[in-house]
Formats: sequence, C-alpha cells, structure tokens
Amino acid sequence: MGPRGAARSALAAQPRRIAHIASALLDVLLPPHCPACGDEVALQGTICASCFASLTFITRPLCVVCGLPFASLGLAGRESTCGRCLETPPPWRQARAALLYDDASRRLILPMKHADRQENADILAAHMVRAGAALLTETDLLVPVPLHRARLFRRGFNQAALLARTIGRRAALPACLDALCRIRPTHMLGTLTAAERAAELAGAFALRIARADRIAGQRILLIDDVLTSGATAGACARTLLDAGARHVDVLVATRVPDPRWRDTRS
Repeated sequence: MGPRGAARSALAAQPRRIAHIASALLDVLLPPHCPACGDEVALQGTICASCFASLTFITRPLCVVCGLPFASLGLAGRESTCGRCLETPPPWRQARAALLYDDASRRLILPMKHADRQENADILAAHMVRAGAALLTETDLLVPVPLHRARLFRRGFNQAALLARTIGRRAALPACLDALCRIRPTHMLGTLTAAERAAELAGAFALRIARADRIAGQRILLIDDVLTSGATAGACARTLLDAGARHVDVLVATRVPDPRWRDTRS
C-alpha cells in the first residue's frame, strides 16, 4: 500500500473529528494524486479527467450471460447472448464487468495486484457496483475467487477478496472471504486453449467445510478482478453450485474483450 493509503488506514481508526482534521492536514502534506497517472487531483480516491476519459465502460449491448460487449446492437440478436454462451453455457447465471481490460484499466488493476496499491480497490469497486446493480439486488452473499496460499503469501493479500469486502460495504451485503480455497497451484492460463484451461483448473478449487452452511441455498455473487475465458470463474461457480448454492452470478472489475470486437473499433 502506498504511503498515502497507509496514512488513510491509520486515520480511519481515529475519532471522527480528529480524523477529519488529520485528513485535511494529510491533503496538505501529501496532496492526492491520480492512481493511474500520478497527476494531482482534487479529491482522494478519484482519478484525473484524462484517465477517466480513457477508460472504456462496458454498457449495453452486451452478452447477458458472460458480459462480453457486442460491437453493435445488431450483433446482440434477440437473445442478447453471444455464440459461445449459446453453444456452451457457463455454469453461472449472469456475468457483468465494469470496464474493458485495456491499457487504461490496467493502470488501475496491475498496481493494485503487484504494487500493493490497495486503495485502487475503492475506485474499481465503485464502478463494479454500478455495473452489477441488477445482480446485487439478487445477491445474498459475496464470495471472492481465491488465491493459492503460496501466491497469497507472496502478494500479502487477495485482490478479489479486497474487492468483495469493498463492494459489500458499499452495497450493504455480507461477504464470505474464505468460502473457497485453491487447493493446488495452477499455471498461467493466458496461452492455453479452452480445453487446456479446463484441464488445468479441474479440481483446483474446494469449499471450506466450515463455510458450507453459509453457501447452501444462497444466491452467490462471485467477485474477481479480471474475466478472460471464464475458466476460473466457471470452476469456482461449479464448486459453489455443488455445495448447494441457489445460483451463482459473476461480477468483475474488467473484461478481456473478444479480439473481433477490438478489431471493429480500430
């Protein structure tokens, strides 16, 4: 976490009036900066106008099942479902993403994951709550995609759990941050085919027995930072459904675009 984020966390434990005065002093000593480009901004927890304008927010038309944006309304068809989801429906019910995964959103995602900029979760969670508003009204419990303990030890935190906790606070919903565990490490999935991804993730996730009562019969919203092929989300969703979840939806900060969609924009 950056020096300003650490200072903010310390202030949160102080009485409100003292924290307000100290926060104003912190703004003088450490002026708020855009977490994406580093330029000064007026308010802590916001991004500058230029970086905001560079973000690609995912809105309709999109696939109602996987959240993949369509290049045009005509391509959405009457069912608003992409060909892949029609041919091979994923185990979850619906998925939504706040932003397209591109150079602009990576400037928020990657520092959060790899440079301990945990304060970026507040910005991303705000956009996720907007994108997933309809799903949140049909949610009983938030569950993050887990990290393997070795990666969790190296990173120090699970970014999906951080997002789930922040969304839960904003949406007034409970979050079970340790409902799932990754029982074996997995390789990077980026270069693998769909079949190879499924094989790599087979048996990688399990439900914590102590959390079984919290999952059974509940409407679960699975939280993660990036949705690419859906292999990881699918494996987690199956684990939750096998544990008795009523249904599983997926909400992520960013969605990797279909290359065909990206090509039509250039």
